[in-house]
Amino acid sequence: MLDYDLHCHSNLSDGTLTPTELVARAAGREVKVLALTDHDDVAGLAEAARAAAQHGIEFINGVEISVSWRRFTVHIVGLHIDPQNPVLAEGLRTIRSGRRRRAELMAESLARIGIGGVMEGALRYSFNPDMIGRTHFARYLVEAGHCKDVRSVFNRYLVKGKPGYVEHEWANLQDAISWIRASGGVAVLAHPGRYMAGRKPMGKPTLHELLNEFVALGGQGIEVVSGSHTPPQYAEFARYAKEFNLLCSCGSDFHGPEESYRDVGRLPDFPLECLPVWKFWETAGA
Repeated sequence: MLDYDLHCHSNLSDGTLTPTELVARAAGREVKVLALTDHDDVAGLAEAARAAAQHGIEFINGVEISVSWRRFTVHIVGLHIDPQNPVLAEGLRTIRSGRRRRAELMAESLARIGIGGVMEGALRYSFNPDMIGRTHFARYLVEAGHCKDVRSVFNRYLVKGKPGYVEHEWANLQDAISWIRASGGVAVLAHPGRYMAGRKPMGKPTLHELLNEFVALGGQGIEVVSGSHTPPQYAEFARYAKEFNLLCSCGSDFHGPEESYRDVGRLPDFPLECLPVWKFWETAGA
């Protein structure tokens, strides 16, 4: 089992635990190296780093950047970033600035089908109002009795073609990678097995095109072991890593005890021939 977890979230984005609580949970599950990768924000990193030091965990500064690529929303994880870097900070600020207006439009869409009070309800689940998003809406919809759990919300609401969905333009791929590289980090394509256009998977030809562009723009890694990948996908994305000469990363994508595909830490080992992403900063620091 891997004792690295390089993709997880706190309540500073759409997780349910504080950074301190998240680190304590990781320590209890024998994580030795942890990255906090909140969506489009680095506000929780300092608190998480302090907690990690208390637990004897090596902490990696991270972020997960939302990207619009063609008709897909994809995510790029930045690892070993400098959160004070002005280029990265300004880029993340521009992404966050559009979230509140998107949330208002989502609430208006739900109100038109008779579900009111959603904006106020979602804000109660958002510790960081600048980061309000679909997960906070989903939690409120469960509380209000419209769905049995968060996962089922996304079968009925908040996705393309359903009430509450609002098209949004995130960062472009080139900018996201350049912000990460400017901050000294390594850019990793997150959970490639999850990308969909509506209910249709991205497909292998399109994924090849994405990876070609990602590498050409300076992307350096791919999540092979992810909380949302199946064992056959570990092998599949290890092959992509080899084909595109990418470093291999791993992460639970943990959001909370009741909402995640996988708990924080204790991830399966990489398939053979994977070059771990941590070799990037080990070599850089040598």
